Amino acid sequence: MAAPNTGTILDSNGQDMTSVGLSTNIIIMVDGRSVGGIKSLSVDESRNITMIDEVGTDGHVDSAPSKSTDVSGRAQRTRLNKMRIAESFGRQFLHVHSQRFPFDIVIKDIFAGSDDASTVVTTIKNVWIKKIGYSYAAGDFVIVEDMDWEAETIYTTLGASANSAVLGGLQGYPKLYTNSIETSADTGGRRGALDAAGLLNAMFSTVE
Repeated sequence: MAAPNTGTILDSNGQDMTSVGLSTNIIIMVDGRSVGGIKSLSVDESRNITMIDEVGTDGHVDSAPSKSTDVSGRAQRTRLNKMRIAESFGRQFLHVHSQRFPFDIVIKDIFAGSDDASTVVTTIKNVWIKKIGYSYAAGDFVIVEDMDWEAETIYTTLGASANSAVLGGLQGYPKLYTNSIETSADTGGRRGALDAAGLLNAMFSTVE
């Protein structure tokens, strides 16, 4: 394998590793059915990091997340017929207040080829619709609907295997750091990596 930061784009076999990800290789699914007409789908993951300071110390002595990771996003869909955006996501309602049960969004990235085992599958779990927006205007005959959503968690696996980790997808490069707890969180085995036993010992092992 080629060592990182060497400036080469060739792997250990001399093959060119450069390529481009295209949106035509991405399938967005809900309840096993492809969602058609999606103009864009954005996903945001965020959490708060608190810096731990000490009196008399000019600088942070440690840091730790102080809030669970929030998963949210937005979808835009061009209305092609009378089907509205909530209906396109497999729901039998039109308005936000009608949702009673969450749903899952599955994104299949077949960038690596048509082989199911090499497909990167991202699952956004328990999605709640937060906002739906649409407008009618004389200046534009195309109607585009927006939908903001929030979800409980997100995880990614390689292929159909529930435990097959993508490990960052760094093809041709050695994994400089791997951790079974982080891998478990990344593949859906945990809701997050901070519930692991021994976390406090790991955080304060360097404190003298």
